[in-house]
Amino acid sequence: MKIYAISGLGADERVFKYLSLEHELVPIIWIAPKSKESIVEYANRLINEYEIDQDENFGILGVSFGGLITVEISKLLSPEVSVLISSAETRDDLSGVIKIAGKSKLIELIPERLFNPPKAIAHFLFGTDKKELLNSILDDTDLNFAKWATRELINWQNQIRLPNLIKIGGSKDKLLAPKGKNTIIVEGGEHFMIVDRADEISEIINEKIKQATTQK
Repeated sequence: MKIYAISGLGADERVFKYLSLEHELVPIIWIAPKSKESIVEYANRLINEYEIDQDENFGILGVSFGGLITVEISKLLSPEVSVLISSAETRDDLSGVIKIAGKSKLIELIPERLFNPPKAIAHFLFGTDKKELLNSILDDTDLNFAKWATRELINWQNQIRLPNLIKIGGSKDKLLAPKGKNTIIVEGGEHFMIVDRADEISEIINEKIKQATTQK
C-alpha cells in the first residue's frame, strides 16, 4: 500500500526520512497556492497532481497543517487509512487562540516576512533537539505559502470525523495540543516529534495499520 505523506506548515519532505514504515511512503511536495484558493480546492489540486485517486489501496499521512490537507483529501477519496501526527481532525481540536485569530481577520494585515519567526522562538514552539534541521527547513519555507496556510488553518471549519483514523499527538505539543479521546498520546512528545520520536511513531502506525487490515 502506498501512503502519501504531507508535511507541515514550516516543513518539507525531509521530516519523513526518519520514519520506518512497513509500506511505501510517497512524500507530497507542496505546490504554490492560487490567490484566495480554499483548502478544499487546494486538496483537489494535490489529488490531481499526484493522481491519488488512481490508486485502489492507499493511505494518507499528514503532519501539522499537512494533517488538515489529509482530512480534506480523505473526505474526498476514502483512503484505507488516514494518519494525523501533531495535527487536528476537526475545528474542535484547534485551540481557542487559533479560533479567535480566525475571527479577527488580522492575518491579512501581517506582512509575509513575519511568517519566518526568530529561530529561538521556533525552537521553543517546535521543541526539537535537531535544531539544524529545523533551521534549514524554516529557511527554505515559502513565506507566501506560509501565510496562505496559516489563514486556512485559523479559518478551518471541518466538523466531519474520519473512519479508519490513526491520530497521534504529543503531550507537550505547544502549537497543536492533542485533543479528543481518539488521540494516541506520545508522552513528552512535542510538535517536531515526527523527527525526534520517529521510532515510537513508526511503531504505532505500523501496528495500527496491521490491526486495521487484519480486521477486514
